[in-house]
Amino acid sequence: MTTDEAPGSSDQYDRQRRRVLWALPTGLYLIGSRAGDAVNLMTANLVVQVCLEPKLVAVAMEAGSVTADLTDRAGAFTVSLLERRDKDVVRRFVKPAHHVLRDAAGSVTSISGHAVREVGPSRLPVLAAAAGYLACSVVRQEPLGATRCSSEKWVRSGGKPADVLRMEDTRMHYGG
Repeated sequence: MTTDEAPGSSDQYDRQRRRVLWALPTGLYLIGSRAGDAVNLMTANLVVQVCLEPKLVAVAMEAGSVTADLTDRAGAFTVSLLERRDKDVVRRFVKPAHHVLRDAAGSVTSISGHAVREVGPSRLPVLAAAAGYLACSVVRQEPLGATRCSSEKWVRSGGKPADVLRMEDTRMHYGG
């Protein structure tokens, strides 16, 4: 079989298509969300700048996820950029966070065993070890099958991004 066969012609074609999609350069990030006292960090692999003026990023998240719900209610979220050496961290956030620690004042200090800090007036969670972060407000959402794509305006950012974590650094994959 050649790789140019028509879609749907065989399982071999489907495996080839997945390998090609998995080879697309993709980062891994943590999306922080909060609505009231409910907080979460979620692993995401599609975050991209889509406009220079105004500065907008697009983020894809599973419709119906905890993070999508919290983002809908708050209208804002964060994106934590991770260093390549932090590849084990993303695995802790593929499911909703259940272990949230707070200090005496009620500020979130840890989610799923990883230190966090709160940023902005909404006190959105950012991984404390993040190489950099964006705090964003939602300006538009588009449903795309089981996923939705949100366009966000940068509100604030921080950190000094280095060599950030990419999908190829892990055995995780998305696509196909």
